[in-house]
Parts: sequence; structure tokens; C-alpha cells
Amino acid sequence: AEEPEGRRGRGPRPGPAPGSPAGRAVGEGSPGGGGRRVFSPAGEFREFSRRQLRDMERLFRQYDAGKDGFIDLMELKLMMEKLGAPQTHLGLKNMIKEVDEDLDSKLSFREFLLIFRKAAAGELQEDSGLHALARLSEIDVSTEGVKGAKNFFEAKAQAINEASKFEEEIKAEQEEKKKQAEELKQRKAAFKELQSTFTQ
Repeated sequence: AEEPEGRRGRGPRPGPAPGSPAGRAVGEGSPGGGGRRVFSPAGEFREFSRRQLRDMERLFRQYDAGKDGFIDLMELKLMMEKLGAPQTHLGLKNMIKEVDEDLDSKLSFREFLLIFRKAAAGELQEDSGLHALARLSEIDVSTEGVKGAKNFFEAKAQAINEASKFEEEIKAEQEEKKKQAEELKQRKAAFKELQSTFTQ
């Protein structure tokens, strides 16, 4: 297919912006590519809805004051103060350490999402800073109370279970379709064979 006359000479069609979620994920990879795999939040964190992921990304960007795709110690300090759960310097360092997979002493967007995954799975201690971050960023505890926080985490855990059930159903469906396609292929082959015996 030829390009329309009006498009010629204008260079490549514009794709998603490098910083957008559709382009390069926040805090992951380098603009040059560098051989690192592109992080897909929706692909890896299937327990969360697209809306939840958008909300978490908005929260992340809100506190990424340096706009470098990471939340460092000072940005985390400001975040916890604004959420109403200020932490000590050591407390902040421990918060980062708990989810800092690449040991760079700051949070990438993927590591930020790990906080919510751990919270949903009940893997965070109730008195930890990360637990407070997850709870306060999603629930207004002053109106919901502790019961609301408990229900929130139970709902998250249930969402994880439902997501895995959903995946199992899709796999079963795909297997069934494969089986049906194979049976159809065999029937067609048998019919052709039968047809060839009559045409000889």
C-alpha cells in the first residue's frame, strides 16, 4: 500500500509519547532502550484494574517532584507528610528497602506498585510505613475507619483470586477452541480422503 501523497516526506508517523504509559513505563528503562525489557503495568500487575493502575500512576507522578521517573528519599518524606503519616529518616529508608529490587535507594513505578501488591496480599506489617502509604493513599481512614481499611485489603485479596480464576477460564476456553479446530481439521481431512476415493 502506497502512502498518500500528503504524507510523503514528513518522516515516521508519531507514536505514543516516550513518557506516556503507552510508550515507556514510568521509571523503567532508558530513552535509548539500553536493551532493558519495557515494563507493562497492566501485564504484570493483573490483580489491579486499569483504573487502579491509572490512579497509582497519578499518585506516583504527583510525588515525583524531580520528574525523573523515581521517588527518592526526600520525595517519599514529603509524600508521607502529605498523607498524614510522617516517618523518621530511618523509617523512610526501611520503606524503600522493603521493595527496592534494584537496590538504587529510590522507588521506580514498578517498585511503587509492589507496595500495593504486598498490601493486597497482607504481606505488610500493620505498623509499617508502607502499610500506612497503601492505606492512606487509597482510603480516607478518617471516614472509613479501620474497618474500611480491612475491607479494602480483603477486597484487594479477593480481586487477586478472581483475576487468577479469570485467567484459568480464559485458558480453558482457549484449550476448547484448539480442540474444536483440531477436530474440524481431522473431519475435513477425512472428508477429502473419502472424496478422493469416489473421484478415482
